[in-house]
Formats: sequence, C-alpha cells, structure tokens
Amino acid sequence: MRPAPENRTVDELLEFGVVNLDKPAGPSAHQVSAWVRDVAGVERAAHAGTLDPKVTGCLPVLLGDATRLARAFLEGTKEYVAVLELHGRAPADLEAVLAEFEGELYQKPPRKSAVARRLRTREVYDLDVLDRTDRKVLLRIRCESGTYVRKLCHDVGLALGTGGHMGHLRRTATDPFDDRDLHTLQDLVDGLAYEREDGDERLLREVLAPAERALTHLPRITVADSAAAEIANGAPVYAPGVVGVSGPEDAPDAEPDEGDLLVCYTADGSAVCLGALVGDPDAEAGEVVSLERVLV
Repeated sequence: MRPAPENRTVDELLEFGVVNLDKPAGPSAHQVSAWVRDVAGVERAAHAGTLDPKVTGCLPVLLGDATRLARAFLEGTKEYVAVLELHGRAPADLEAVLAEFEGELYQKPPRKSAVARRLRTREVYDLDVLDRTDRKVLLRIRCESGTYVRKLCHDVGLALGTGGHMGHLRRTATDPFDDRDLHTLQDLVDGLAYEREDGDERLLREVLAPAERALTHLPRITVADSAAAEIANGAPVYAPGVVGVSGPEDAPDAEPDEGDLLVCYTADGSAVCLGALVGDPDAEAGEVVSLERVLV
C-alpha cells in the first residue's frame, strides 16, 4: 500500500500524481502530456480530457499509475469561457435566445473529432453572457463532458439569425479542477530542477499533487486495511470490509446511488480502487463495489 498522500516522497508523487496544467495554445493535449512525461522522467502520463491545439486552460495531467484514473473525468462537469463571433450585429433578444440552449441538446461531433459522428445528447447547465460588443459575445459555459463548444457556437449563431462561429476558447474547469491553482509547464520544469539540483522540493510540491486530488468529486467508501489488501489482488469490495460511506468532498452527506462510480480509500486517505456501487454498504454480507480500476 502507498503511504498517506501527505506523507509521500517526491518520487512517490511522480509515480502517482497529477498536475493541474495551464495548457498553452499551439500543441495538442497529447503533445503536452508527452512533454510532461519526458520532463518528469516517468513511464506514463495522460491528460484528462482532450483540448484542441488552439484551446488553452485547465488540462490535468496524470502521472505514472495515476493514468488509471482517466475514467473518473468522464463523470465531471466542464466549464469554458468562449468568444462567440457573430456575422452580424447581436440582436436585442440575445440572452433570451441563449437561454433556449440551456438544457439537453442534440449534437453530432464534427468531422475532425476522435469519436463516431452519431447524433447524441449533451446537457448545457449554464450559458451566461460575461461581456458583449456589436459582433462579439463573451460566454461562460458550464456543460456536460463531451459537449462541443464549437458546434454550440455555430448553432447559437444560426438561432440568432446572424450566423456565428467560435473564436478563442479557454477551459476554466474540469471537475474537480479549476483555474484557481493552474501551473505552467515552466513551473514544472523549474520545480524539478530545484529539487534535483538543490534538494529544494517546495515549488515541485506546489505543482505536483497526490493523485487523490483528481478524485474529490466522486463518492467515497472507506475500507479496512485487510480489505484493501484483498482488493489489491483483484477481489471485489465486500460489505464486511466497508468502514464508512460518504458523498464527494463538496457534498459529504450525499448518498451514492447504485451504479455510481466511486473511490475506495484506506483510513489514511490513500486511494485503493475505482468501482461501481452494486450493493448495500450497510449489509452484513455481499458484494458492495464491483472493481473497475485497481490503484495499488
């Protein structure tokens, strides 16, 4: 088992850690992940949610065994700030038209996307105007993972009767990360240099977080150490090994529903596995969590 997150060495963080990276415009998300992998000197690194080359902002990058956590980011909300460039003067009913796009929408992925071009639904939770000029509208968009903002801007332009397209796009949040603690590639390079050359770990520890930081938006089950040892060998989570259940960090009293993705932890806060809730945690016997990813 790993030590508690707060007790890990730098090498242990590099093998099971995450960087909340501020992606620059230009490289692809895949290229940025490869740079992080090479700079950090680890075997694997993976980004949590694709961003197109021109798009900037929040790109969590998982290191080492933390790459197994990528599945967790399919569950979260995304937030963007986008410039909607209209092909004519913004009409007076702009905000009323935008309100019609809040809720469940049909979208077909664009031709250059990495997924099959099938009609599907995605939900837009909030669509707010932050600023506007005659032909440009600054939007804040909170939406379900997998929403195509470029397509959304195109459709809004059609609904407004002016036509329109997406200008600059920046991702400001992807659950559970946001832009309040972003770090640049240069921060990571400097932190590694200070640690390797001078033994000064302070900057690197600011940039590099334990991988558990990427899981705070999911419900959690605490298991006994004996159960964690069995899980490490591939056994499901059984009711006798469950110590406690809680909701995600921002709603600890919320109870998970059957089928929800959740995280199992030891008592010291070290993540053991990702899995789906399949049984009653309060039962005396039976399977409670079906494993999806073992993390130890």
